[in-house]
Amino acid sequence: MNFASWPALLVVDVEGNGTNPPDLVEIAALPVRGGRPDTSAAGAWLIRPERPVTARAAGIHGLTNDVLADKPAWAQLADQVGDFLGQAWICAHHAHVDYRELHRHLPRWEPAGVIDTLRLAKATYKGLPSYTLDALIKHVTPDLSQAPRVGRHRATYDAYATAQLLLSMAEHYETWDQLTAAAVPPGLPGAPQPEQEPTLW
Repeated sequence: MNFASWPALLVVDVEGNGTNPPDLVEIAALPVRGGRPDTSAAGAWLIRPERPVTARAAGIHGLTNDVLADKPAWAQLADQVGDFLGQAWICAHHAHVDYRELHRHLPRWEPAGVIDTLRLAKATYKGLPSYTLDALIKHVTPDLSQAPRVGRHRATYDAYATAQLLLSMAEHYETWDQLTAAAVPPGLPGAPQPEQEPTLW
């Protein structure tokens, strides 16, 4: 895989407050450049939600109402996050969830394309019993020595782990087009368009 041929790409992860629909409490956006995650240029935001964080959500990611009490509200961060995301490709694990929530919070934002490492893993590693992020980390054993120390289920860590999984799986494909054909869910930005049947006129 020639990583120099890749367009601008951000691996993203979001965490919510546990309500339905969720308020965002954390966003991470990690650029991948030259076949490596560029932590020096990453974006990360903690957000005070409009509605309290549920006990279940706080138990998963550790972002309690007390932790978020002095963080900015979404209205104060929306423009900054939207500008950072720009029109780059995004990548996430179970990407339609992250894309849906980012798009709901940023209605005017539209990425160039959406890569789903869950979909890509099912195409790359056929027959695994599970394709959760934890299962793939165990199967692929990516180098996470430089991952943020906050741990699993925090956006910055999960984005770093997802980036390393993406780069490992990309080695199984010769071109960007082959990768995206396997990784972009139908109906999301960047999905290959079906070929049109030739017509007489």
